[in-house]
Amino acid sequence: MTAQTPQLTELPPLSLYVHIPWCVRKCPYCDFNSHAASQELPEPAYIDALLVDLRNDLEFVEGRPLASIFFGGGTPSLFSASSIGRFLEGVERHISFSKDIEITLEANPGTFEQQKFADFRRAGINRLSIGIQSFDDLQLQKLGRIHNSGEAQRAIGMAQQAGFDNFNLDLMHGLPDQSIKQALTDLQTAIDFAPKHLSWYQLTIETNTEFYKQPPRLPSDDARWQIFQQGQALLAEEGFQQYEVSAYSQPGKASLHNLNYWRFGDYLGIGAGAHGKITRLSKGAAATLMRTRKTRTPKDYLNAIGAGRLIETIDQEDIAGEFMMNALRLNEGFTLDAFKQATGLPGTLLSSGIKQASAKGLLEIDELNRVKPTKNGRLFLDDLVALFI
Repeated sequence: MTAQTPQLTELPPLSLYVHIPWCVRKCPYCDFNSHAASQELPEPAYIDALLVDLRNDLEFVEGRPLASIFFGGGTPSLFSASSIGRFLEGVERHISFSKDIEITLEANPGTFEQQKFADFRRAGINRLSIGIQSFDDLQLQKLGRIHNSGEAQRAIGMAQQAGFDNFNLDLMHGLPDQSIKQALTDLQTAIDFAPKHLSWYQLTIETNTEFYKQPPRLPSDDARWQIFQQGQALLAEEGFQQYEVSAYSQPGKASLHNLNYWRFGDYLGIGAGAHGKITRLSKGAAATLMRTRKTRTPKDYLNAIGAGRLIETIDQEDIAGEFMMNALRLNEGFTLDAFKQATGLPGTLLSSGIKQASAKGLLEIDELNRVKPTKNGRLFLDDLVALFI
């Protein structure tokens, strides 16, 4: 794709991602930057390092308020509410919060109790993402999870009792030897808890995982396809709207943090191994889009004390492709004006790819002039994105 100089006139919305890299133990399917926790976590030191990390990135804020904060991992709920609260207070001293800021914390059943949930809420967390993965005890054992089905269901109840009316449940399908009935029972169990948001995604075998070294026996392609089709029908019947490849929400409850990613907003990434995406505007010069990456291992990150930041500029010829890799994950698609506003590039740059994708039945343009993936486009997303890279 031909490079053209990005001409942006304003900065996109800004979010903050905070990575807490420890888990009780590493799951065999997980390829995230997570590490088995020792008996005592270096909680105070890590919060101190996060705040130094944040201060080093303040040059990227440029007066913008935070639209969302997301604590991911790892298992952030291993940390105490007081540590999370201390961190949030430190952030707000340097960056203003938008009036309707969404602050999400990932939590795994078995790493908290009722009081901890209530304390997280008082500390400023207003949304939880609970890593259930399955309500089937045998499947949980195969997945290496530290909780059982009863603990998962009690955790959801605790979250509701603590006043969290906005929470996400993470659920996987296509699990080892899973039948269609078992997968749909899992999904219905999750729906019965009335979450506002569900992340429902198929287990994939990633490199650098135990499952890659010793692959489990997964359902057949036909069975996985039926699980997907019947699960989508069930979610729609229960009022969930699919807004992204594996994200479903009740109306108006899509994750603000997720949407900012997929709409090509900016985000600071702090913590061990965290990534960020930043836009810089310079008077009289072209806009610059950059990625940031932090020191990966917790030990090195703590030793670096904020000195382990790598910044790389996104090549101009790659900007349109980066935008499309994100925007095409959303069912809503995008307008050419939104593309221009996010990248500073003219919509005509996409004309050839849009024409090819439309001819293949992968893209459509609706009555509001939104370019959006068709059903086949969502199913063959990699093929669709490849037309723009």
